[in-house]
Amino acid sequence: MKPVMTKTMKQTTRVMGAVVISTALIAGRSSKPAERPKTAAAENQLKTVKTAKVEKKSIGDPLEQVADVVSSITLDIPTKAGGDVQEILKKRGEMVEKGDVIFRMDPTDVLIQKEKAQISLKGSQEQLTKSREDLANSRQELQNGIKKLETSISDTEKNYAKMRNDYDLGLVTKFQLDQMESQLNNLKLDLEANKAKLKTLDSTNSLSQIEQGMETANVSLRELDRTLDNLNVKATVSGVLTEPPVEVGMTLPAGFKAATVQQLDPIKIKAELTEDAAKLIRGKEELTFYVPGTTDKMKGKVSYLADVMSSQSKSYSLELEVPNADRKLKPGMKAQVLLTEAQDQLVVTVPTLSVVREGGDTFVFVLNGDTAEKRKVELGRLNETIQEVISGVKEGEQLIVSGQHQLKDKEKVQLAK
Repeated sequence: MKPVMTKTMKQTTRVMGAVVISTALIAGRSSKPAERPKTAAAENQLKTVKTAKVEKKSIGDPLEQVADVVSSITLDIPTKAGGDVQEILKKRGEMVEKGDVIFRMDPTDVLIQKEKAQISLKGSQEQLTKSREDLANSRQELQNGIKKLETSISDTEKNYAKMRNDYDLGLVTKFQLDQMESQLNNLKLDLEANKAKLKTLDSTNSLSQIEQGMETANVSLRELDRTLDNLNVKATVSGVLTEPPVEVGMTLPAGFKAATVQQLDPIKIKAELTEDAAKLIRGKEELTFYVPGTTDKMKGKVSYLADVMSSQSKSYSLELEVPNADRKLKPGMKAQVLLTEAQDQLVVTVPTLSVVREGGDTFVFVLNGDTAEKRKVELGRLNETIQEVISGVKEGEQLIVSGQHQLKDKEKVQLAK
């Protein structure tokens, strides 16, 4: 029995040794593959991305706005005096310069009134001349009379003094002395009266009524001369003559709308803009425009841009002022105003597919070194596969264009090879 047991034990020992060795081999084999997956997982944590440089690109053709060509000034010309149309010198559609006579009215009635006023004025002038001569004569007579009275008073005072001496000597009577005194007093009274008359004559303008009549006659003549001039109906501005509804022989009252003149130099370009369009040109001093069908582009000075939207048209009024000496631009034409120039269309853009949208916000990822930075961006105009970026990124930055939807802010990444 012993030999049998020894054999069995030896076999058992061999089996157990084989199991231990197998287990060790299995353990050794399984431990090496366990380390390799750990290294690959660490590498897979760095996500691979692709980038493109942020560039300025044309977002489209320059934006245009249809506009109307209109006269800079449209003035109605009324008649300032009534009368019969005698002659027409300018016709509808003709160019007129400021001061040109458009038509004339018959001046006969006014000329008759002027002749009467001239006769009245001449009569007043003659009357004034005669009155002035009479006044001068009266003044001279008073002055001469005053001198004579002063001489008489001086002589009478001497005689009165002598008579008083004679009276004291008993050579003349009291009655004679009183008569001499009375004569002296009367002369003094006459002198004072003449002096008062002369003073009154000098201080009082006895010719004022005649002079006032002459002034009135002169005013009437000036009025008639103005009326005669107003019978020549003239253009008040330079431009094209429109709507002259008058014919020879018509009787027109004062204030009648006789013609209309549209000023063409300078001329205006008018347009109505939306709020977005108004923002594009606000602050600009001039804009480019062209007439459809032509290749010539011209510049117009921005003379007016409304600050407030019209409550009726719901738009912002724009006016350009353009020199038009050659009269190429005419009222009624259409024009295309460039709200932006070609250089205005070169803007910072990003590919539309690079934008990450979260709710109502838009983001892009920019590669800074090996880090993905999440940037909130404000987007503008869209042109097929690119979109304008108003704020958030700058030209030259590295934009992540692939893999951005799986990224987080400040996440480390690696570039695709």
